Amino acid sequence: MKPSAASKLAKIFEAKVPENAAPYCLKLWKEAPFHFTVSKSRLSKLGDFRFRADQSVQTITINHNLNRYQFLITYIHEVAHHRAFRKYGTTIKPHGNEWKNTFKQLMQPVLTDEVFPKDLLIPLRRHMTSPKASSSTDFWLNRELRKYDASLNGLKATYLYEVTIGTVFELRGRKFKKVQPRRTRVLCEEVTSGRHYLISGNAEISLSLQSEN
Repeated sequence: MKPSAASKLAKIFEAKVPENAAPYCLKLWKEAPFHFTVSKSRLSKLGDFRFRADQSVQTITINHNLNRYQFLITYIHEVAHHRAFRKYGTTIKPHGNEWKNTFKQLMQPVLTDEVFPKDLLIPLRRHMTSPKASSSTDFWLNRELRKYDASLNGLKATYLYEVTIGTVFELRGRKFKKVQPRRTRVLCEEVTSGRHYLISGNAEISLSLQSEN
């Protein structure tokens, strides 16, 4: 006998979200089912929901490489899109008040220290007072979430906010020097052109062999 869709999803949630949140994730699906896919990594988005009028069952996708806490937040974010479109129709703004209120309501049961570590709860609760289109654009929440990312090949990732002024680094094939931190972004100078750019302090960088101090 082939495993049911519910049992398949249960195994996915057990592997991908905090243990105490897995039953709740399955419950959300059972209340209003949708196709669910764990996707390959996408640079432009963490998850996706797109309403198709020609389909009776909609689809949600979540990137496979998210840590458990980011996966949970993204999953509920996309489920909120699904619920908001079902309730209010397709003319609402994707991240308007209807979605925000739905997202806040769906997140409430998991905003506990039984699901999230305390260092995440403070910025997450603040974020949920007025959710943004993506948690990755919330500097303080994203900084805490990144701490739980699995290290690539056992190597700890390096973020721009961590390095000292004058450090030379590479980002997307271009070389920069850290000049001056701002509140959530950092003023940097491109080494080859001398032009200045504001770059997110959460940017994952590669360190050059030499730094100018």
